[in-house]
Amino acid sequence: MTGSRLSVIINASSGAPKISGLSADLADRFKSAGFEPDIRLVNSPEIAAEVRRAVAAKPETIVIGGGDGTLSAAASSLIGTDTALGILPLGTLNHFAKDLHIPLDIEGAVQTIAGGQTLNVDVGAVNDRFFLNNSSLGLYPKVVAGRDALRQRLGRGKLPALIWSGLGVFRRYPFLNVRITIDDTELVRRTPFVFVGNNRYEMEGFRIGERARLDGAELSLYVANRTGRLGLLLLALRALFKRLKQSKDFDMGAAKSLQVETRHDRLRVANDGELCYMRTPLEYRLLPAALSVVVPGPGATS
Repeated sequence: MTGSRLSVIINASSGAPKISGLSADLADRFKSAGFEPDIRLVNSPEIAAEVRRAVAAKPETIVIGGGDGTLSAAASSLIGTDTALGILPLGTLNHFAKDLHIPLDIEGAVQTIAGGQTLNVDVGAVNDRFFLNNSSLGLYPKVVAGRDALRQRLGRGKLPALIWSGLGVFRRYPFLNVRITIDDTELVRRTPFVFVGNNRYEMEGFRIGERARLDGAELSLYVANRTGRLGLLLLALRALFKRLKQSKDFDMGAAKSLQVETRHDRLRVANDGELCYMRTPLEYRLLPAALSVVVPGPGATS
């Protein structure tokens, strides 16, 4: 992959520190790896359009720098193409990069792009939106909305704002009435949240929130079955101390498609941590092997 021109698109509002001084450093690193980098700092709303412009030239790889929301936006323009996604994990949490064992340091990520291999991974979709990690309803979208409001009003960092927002939402203990159809099974629940994952998530032990693979060709469904203020408190404490029990704390399922109905015409949804309002019913589906990603080669360590 080396020795060629490389389009590198960076989210200018990424969670990485000193993002404005990153371009020169990246240029040096990519040149040392044998590339001729074309590095562009782009604002969040323009990511997808910038990627579409870059894809028109039919490059082998396009590198995206940012967090999970940035990668999700970029992926929407790469799905179904022959162009692979190279990842510079510059976000706050970087779940997608972690689950693919991509190094979180800049040099390691650059070396992965230079010497890695491509893997075709699955992509989740809900109505007309795509997600690489997960889509959630109920409590978490409310937390994200509060996080964004706190960041705008008080200038807090993303993670502190998320924690403060979570405490505020928890005091109001919101619940959602849903009817979920998965395969031939129908679930009617009053729940604090519904979580749909791109592939299966670990929900207990010390690997909570991790995925063993992203090419398993299935959506995973987790519906919290704790009700009332006390139930929500117990669920939060069990999650905090990594004591969740999948069979006890969640109704679970796996399928290539599922439907979520509520009494609301529109519902607040968090896709890869990014908030949007969507019309119901929500139609979830899996796009198997829809996205090519550059990952570490055999024997590489993250």
